[in-house]
Amino acid sequence: MMRPSLIAATLSLAALPAAAQTGPVSATEVASAAEAVKAEVVAWRRDLHQHPELGLAETRTAAFVAERLRGMGIEVREGVGRTGVVGVLRGTGSGPQRVVALRADMDALPVLEATGLPFASTATGTYQGATVPVAHACGHDAHVAMLLGAAEVLSGMTDRFSGTIVFLFQPAEEGAPPGEPIGGARLMIEAGALKDPKVEAIFGLHVVPGAPGTLFYRPQGFMAASDRVDIVLHGRQTHGAWPWRGVDVIAVAANVIQTINTLTARTVDPTTTPTVFTIATVDAGVRYNIIPEAATLAGTLRTFDIAQRDALVARAEAAVDHVAEAYGATADFAVRQNAALVFNDANLSAWLAPVLTEAAGEGNVNPAAPPTTVAEDFSYFQGEVPGVFYHLGATPDGIDPATAAPNHSPQFDVNEAVLPVGVRAHVLTALRFLERE
Repeated sequence: MMRPSLIAATLSLAALPAAAQTGPVSATEVASAAEAVKAEVVAWRRDLHQHPELGLAETRTAAFVAERLRGMGIEVREGVGRTGVVGVLRGTGSGPQRVVALRADMDALPVLEATGLPFASTATGTYQGATVPVAHACGHDAHVAMLLGAAEVLSGMTDRFSGTIVFLFQPAEEGAPPGEPIGGARLMIEAGALKDPKVEAIFGLHVVPGAPGTLFYRPQGFMAASDRVDIVLHGRQTHGAWPWRGVDVIAVAANVIQTINTLTARTVDPTTTPTVFTIATVDAGVRYNIIPEAATLAGTLRTFDIAQRDALVARAEAAVDHVAEAYGATADFAVRQNAALVFNDANLSAWLAPVLTEAAGEGNVNPAAPPTTVAEDFSYFQGEVPGVFYHLGATPDGIDPATAAPNHSPQFDVNEAVLPVGVRAHVLTALRFLERE
């Protein structure tokens, strides 16, 4: 591991002579330092990729992070929000005493990896009571590695900035595990991760399919609010040859799915508020010639407007009840929020564009990207303090981002050449925020 003293030595070899290394840290110095830790960042990413852990089970990952932060001379708190880790780095320079947070998520997914990488995961974990394959199919391994790289760079220049940088390594971004009421961001907030020291602003990034090394986001609503919808239909079991002698929940389920699809397509203006309402699972019956007594449906609702979301939920619940009643069935309808709307602070979003351009280069930053219907619980941090969440294009070389394996796919992979871009973005975002008057 490269220690702070080595980072400092690397910085002294940057464009300006060591004697002139005063004042704000330049983008050139940051680029030099990020390149110096690149090999470590890649090695960290590969190690984490081989040892993925599900939400709130990230014990090895958390220990890995804590050990390296301590080796950088950074103050560490473990067990924050169950398995979360907080690092605190205080600058010794003179100037404003601001506090900024940088966040990375640590958890993996119950996915069987099919990338063929030499460091592919063969790990397993427990999910819903079953042993399942586990893989970093969303890029959180890269997020942890990039934030550790940024921490190492920043720990080598504490005399060049004032204020405090808080590193948040968050568990359970993919949602609360079965049986848990809330996920990782809310757990860390409840544990005081933003309070000691009191954070003024927070920034985070996520690797996604996109031109390698590009950064993109938008002010205000960027990533959708995510709700889980559960519907249980209750009928009366009967022989498949005598459907009239029971209450057919299979027919009810089919009509419920069509009703929800129609409600979404015909009552929401997609040009103003993008909305996706998907029923993704149907569980009913055990035999081909028995109409079962109950059917369970589950799905996801993605929205960008709170009032519109509430109105659609109310319409959907009423419609499902009416469909069930028409068949003589009953319905239980439940909605649980998984993530709030990722809402990027407008002023910080405008301020951030030139900072990210320092990190990624001219023409590689889009601060007006379209909204995306995937979700992120970074949104809960933004509900506490202003923040901006942005995406880092990480499609492997030679692959069209439009056809690249998406996040959560067994084939999803991260172009390791973009890791220094993420390190630079984290470092410059923190430094430039602390420099603000």
